[in-house]
Amino acid sequence: MRLLHTMLRVGDLPRSIRFYTEALGMTLLRSTERPAQKYSLAFLGYGSNPEQAEIELTYNHGVSSYDLGSAYGHIAIGATDIAAVCERVRATSAELGGQVTREPGPVQGGSTVIAFVTDPDGYKIELIQRED
Repeated sequence: MRLLHTMLRVGDLPRSIRFYTEALGMTLLRSTERPAQKYSLAFLGYGSNPEQAEIELTYNHGVSSYDLGSAYGHIAIGATDIAAVCERVRATSAELGGQVTREPGPVQGGSTVIAFVTDPDGYKIELIQRED
């Protein structure tokens, strides 16, 4: 078995696609429009299945926001320069709505360097400094 994708419901699909592609450097892999069923999908990632897991953004027509609840934690993304990713998020925040919520630094009690950002819908994303 392998992890294929994680689905997030979003309130503005074009804005979310731009955030994940422009601020986080993902690629829009494919999209699907289902007007009769009143939803649209976009799959993004750094590569496609089966080699890489993807993010599925789901826009339910007419729904502009969701209650995220207290059970959601975060998505983790490894990057070689998380400080640069944080700068891209800051540079696009006025237009795309994402924000840096924890600056890059070592995890408490350890040496792994992490940061946290939120996407335009408030989903938390952990950035983990990696050399690979």
